[in-house]
Amino acid sequence: MRYISTRGASPPVGFVDAVLAGLAPDGGLYVPESWPQFSAGEIARMAGRPYAEVAAAVLGRFAGDEIPEADLLAMCRQAYAAFDHPAVVPLVQLAPDIFLAELFHGPSLAFKDVAMQLLAGLSDFVLERAGRTQTILCATSGDTGGAAVEAFRGRSNTRIVAMFPEGRISEVQRRFMTTATEDNVRCLAVAGDFDTCQAILKTALGDPVLQQAVGLSAVNSINFARIVAQSVYYFTTALALGAPHRPVSFAVPSGNFGDGFAGYVAYRMGLPIGRILIATNANDILARTFRTGLYARGTVAETQSPAMDIQSASNFERLFFESVDRDGPATAEAFRGFAEGRSISVPPQALEAMTRLFAGETTDEAATSEAMRLALSETGETVDPHTAVALSALRRSPGTGPTVVLATAHPAKFPEAVLAATGHAPSAPERAQALAGRPERYESIAADAALVSAYVRAFAGA
Repeated sequence: MRYISTRGASPPVGFVDAVLAGLAPDGGLYVPESWPQFSAGEIARMAGRPYAEVAAAVLGRFAGDEIPEADLLAMCRQAYAAFDHPAVVPLVQLAPDIFLAELFHGPSLAFKDVAMQLLAGLSDFVLERAGRTQTILCATSGDTGGAAVEAFRGRSNTRIVAMFPEGRISEVQRRFMTTATEDNVRCLAVAGDFDTCQAILKTALGDPVLQQAVGLSAVNSINFARIVAQSVYYFTTALALGAPHRPVSFAVPSGNFGDGFAGYVAYRMGLPIGRILIATNANDILARTFRTGLYARGTVAETQSPAMDIQSASNFERLFFESVDRDGPATAEAFRGFAEGRSISVPPQALEAMTRLFAGETTDEAATSEAMRLALSETGETVDPHTAVALSALRRSPGTGPTVVLATAHPAKFPEAVLAATGHAPSAPERAQALAGRPERYESIAADAALVSAYVRAFAGA
C-alpha cells in the first residue's frame, strides 16, 4: 500500500513513512493510493469479534506487508487493554433508533484515546526497528493533547511538546497534559486560539531543516494512522446494529473533521452508511460548507464545547481532494489560497459528491445546554457539551433507520458546563479526580512559529 499527497507534488511513500511524517513535504495530507475494500461477507464476519481484532483487520488493510499481522494484533490488544470497558466503545440506547457510542473509556476520557493509544504502540514498533527517535509537536483544542501525553509519556523513543490555546480549554483537559512529570513531555500555552496553534504546527512540519534535526512528527488527525484507527468504531457500532445487512447513520460533533473523515474511510472500505451528520457549534465552517458550498473562515467564537472552536478543519482537505476526482494541483491551489485568507468555492460536482454522504447542522449555546438537560431528563444519561451539540443537531435533522451519536468525551471533563445546563454535577472517574491535587507544569509562549520551533529544537537537543 502506497500513500500520496492531496497536493500531488510529493512522491508516494509507504505506510510507515506516512505515519512518521504526518504531513507530506508539499504541505498536503497523505491518503492511500487506492482505497482497500472489505466485501459484505468480510464485514459480517467481524460481528462479535473483540474490538482489538477488528482494529487489527482494518489497520492491516492500510499497513499491507510493512507490519507483520501478529505484531499488529499484539499492538491493538495492548492499546485497548488500557480501556476501562471490555467493549472499548460500548453502545447505549437513548431512544428507538438512536444510540450513543461511548468513546471516552480510555486513559484521558476522550475519543482521541481510541486512536492515540494505538498510534503510540505503532510508533514504538517502527522506531525501535529503525533505531530512531522522534519529536512530536501536537496542537490541541482540548482532547488531542491529553490523549497524546497519556499515550507517549515515558516512552524512550519519543519526545512530545503539546501546544494548547491559553485559557480556551477546560481545567480537566489542561490537567491531563500539564500534570505529567515524565522528562519526555513538555506543554506550551499559546497566546491565541486553536487555529493559531494549528498554523504553527503546519509551519514547523513544513520546515525540512527542523524536521531533520529533531525527527519531527505529528499526531493530530492530519496523521493518517489516527484517521484509520478512528474508523474502527464505525465498523464495530454499525455491526452491532445490523450492518452490513442494513445501513447505519452517524451524528458526529466536529471541529477538525478527523472523526467525520474516519466515517468516510469506513464508507470507502465498504461499510454501508446512510448519512454522516456533521454537527458544529457556532464555529460552523463545515456545516456552512455542506449547506452552501463555500468553505470560508470566520472568527473563532469561544463556546462551552471548546474542542470544536475551530475555523480551519484540516481534514476537509482530504474530502475535497477525493471529491474533485483526486486533482492534486486543484487541491493545492485551493488550500494555499485558504491559508492566505481566501475562501474556497467547492465546485458543484464536488459538493454533490460530498453531500451524498455528509450533511451539516449548526447548534448554538442555548440549544447545546438544552440538549444536555433533555438527555438527562428524558434518558437519564449525562452527556458532555460536544456530544450535546450532536444530539441537538439530530433533533433538528433526524435521519431514517438507526443512528449512532458519537459521544466524544466524558462529561466529567466539562463539569461547569454540565452543572450549569442540568443542575447536576457529573460524577468524576478516579482518573479525573486524581488530577486535581497534582502540580501543573507548562510554559506560556507567544503565538510565534519561530519561537515554538526554537523551543522544540532546544528541548530535543537537551
